[in-house]
Amino acid sequence: MKKKIVASLLVAAMAVSMLAGCGDNKSADTSKEDNSKKEQQEETQKSDDNNSDDDSNADEEQASGEDVTIKLFSNLPDRKNGQGLVEQMIIDEYMEANQNVTIEVEALDEEAYKTKFKAYAMDGMPDVVSIWGQPSFLDEVLDAGVLAELSEDDYADYKFIAGSLEGFKKDGKLYGLPRNTDIQIIYYNQKMFDDNGWTVPATYDEFLTLCGTIKDAGITPVAMDGGDGWPMATFLTDILVKIAGTDYADIISNAISTGDFTAPEIKQATQLLVDSAAAGMFQTGYDSQDYGTTMNLFTNGQAAMYCMGSWDASMALNEDIDAEIRENIRAFTMPTVADGKGGAKDIAAWNGGGYAVSADSAVKEEAIKFLNYMYQPDKLSKYGWENGVGMSAQDQTAYMTGEETELQKQIMNILTEATSVSGTPINDCGPSAFKTAIESEIQGVSNGSTSVDDFLAKIGEACK
Repeated sequence: MKKKIVASLLVAAMAVSMLAGCGDNKSADTSKEDNSKKEQQEETQKSDDNNSDDDSNADEEQASGEDVTIKLFSNLPDRKNGQGLVEQMIIDEYMEANQNVTIEVEALDEEAYKTKFKAYAMDGMPDVVSIWGQPSFLDEVLDAGVLAELSEDDYADYKFIAGSLEGFKKDGKLYGLPRNTDIQIIYYNQKMFDDNGWTVPATYDEFLTLCGTIKDAGITPVAMDGGDGWPMATFLTDILVKIAGTDYADIISNAISTGDFTAPEIKQATQLLVDSAAAGMFQTGYDSQDYGTTMNLFTNGQAAMYCMGSWDASMALNEDIDAEIRENIRAFTMPTVADGKGGAKDIAAWNGGGYAVSADSAVKEEAIKFLNYMYQPDKLSKYGWENGVGMSAQDQTAYMTGEETELQKQIMNILTEATSVSGTPINDCGPSAFKTAIESEIQGVSNGSTSVDDFLAKIGEACK
């Protein structure tokens, strides 16, 4: 888990820079049918004799410029909007520039992705894969040895934010690259707020009062993806940050290591989540509804607010959303909690998903070449900024034009003005058994079918 100092460095580096600027892979196997191609290669490319000691036929194909297929396994199924669009743009560009390379994409939504990832880890990974730089996901993956080591020196001029690579390392070695700096956000419909005389709450008590007013008007206050579990866990993280302030990381680290989640700050944060759900903050059926259903409540004007991360900032550019809603999406962060140590600018933020290369890839050289192409500063980071896809793990100041959406500017300001960031959200701080437990038990505690004490005991047991 990231320590507070790493999180602080992330914000400090970002703030300074902002102020300154403003199945199995069988396609590469050489079969007997390829012998004639090899003979031609030996005759026409004698200068490549130094490659004769390559340890795989796939490497011979790559060196000779023969056709190569890279299999990319992604957690971004929407290829027309947001990060999926950016990913696909770079894939298309790479294939255009490297005519001998074909990149085949398999994309699933996050939960289905993680399930299939486990199967691939047992049976053979695709060449390039989406990963997360949090202990709950990456520790076991690295222990299994399924990811290729990367050379950190290759990325010295890639403008990664200070500290952002740390979650992708083991024993000082780098095994993946972060894509995002994720911020927990509460999106709201500014026109709906203005039309009804509602104002952004500064305190949690004001937040609860506002939600009651909105509910009385026949509108869902906050659209919440409770069915997947993790969005409520990051919401809980956000509340805990406002209660514990910069002690958040130490409190969670101690709870994970001991299996004891009875710290008063954790109990208070959990109780606030329970009270919020009981007061009608979320839509009916929130505890079983998924990501897409929840977002649609907000983008169709049925909910005044939407709890999610900064990665959904691309809603402001999504022309599938009605312009009256799209152009009025704004954001605020979790309001302060009475007597809490966290201030308005202590935020829940972390370096989120990224990419890695399979250790057993038959086309590892080309896969790493593609990965490095993706992360050139004028690719993933630049295209992400231009398409309003949240915040990158790389410095994006060079791409600011002043013509960004109001939502994009607002989220940038939230990060650059932050006094501290939380680091890894609570559900990703421990082993995978803990992640499974908290994400499956949080619905029950939020809807009142499980007591707070029982919930905390169950997630603690998963750490032992």
